[in-house]
Amino acid sequence: PFLGFVYHIDEPAVASLTQYYRKAIAPKSDVLDICSSWVSHYPLEFSESMGRISITGMNKFELLANDQKTDFEPKNLNVDPILPYKDNSFDVVTCVVSIDYLIHPIEVLKEVRRVLRPGGKVIISQSNRCFPSKAIAMWLKMNDRQHLELINGYFQYAGGFKPRQAFDITATVPDSPYNDPMFIVEAVKE
Repeated sequence: PFLGFVYHIDEPAVASLTQYYRKAIAPKSDVLDICSSWVSHYPLEFSESMGRISITGMNKFELLANDQKTDFEPKNLNVDPILPYKDNSFDVVTCVVSIDYLIHPIEVLKEVRRVLRPGGKVIISQSNRCFPSKAIAMWLKMNDRQHLELINGYFQYAGGFKPRQAFDITATVPDSPYNDPMFIVEAVKE
């Protein structure tokens, strides 16, 4: 039976990520969302204000449902880490709470570097929420800081990126005992 599409992070984390994108991604940018799904968490105005929004992910039906896309390519980066785009095609590449599922993250980040224009930006968002059956084993044994250090290491070994920046953008909600943590690792292509 069809169970519908789900968010992988809670609503405050989604809102925090959307606001981050609003500040971090310039209008008219050509954007690629890798490991995408039915939602990219971009601000609603991005459909009109961006140059292009390309998405790639494993589930064709989820990609079809993503109403912010300009175009899409179904692609399992764990089977083939080569991105189906030309060199220097994008200003920004995003990956939402999915780098922990990649079994070849360094190869994928090399591909991200290839498709980014010089000075282009990668925004990797990460929480501690995941599907344990899909995440790499090492990830499940790490804390939030170790996750960020691992992602930084992926960029270091992929090469061609300036020193990374990490941000804690976890939402604070009054009278809420718990919100999903939300972190960003941002890298700029050299």
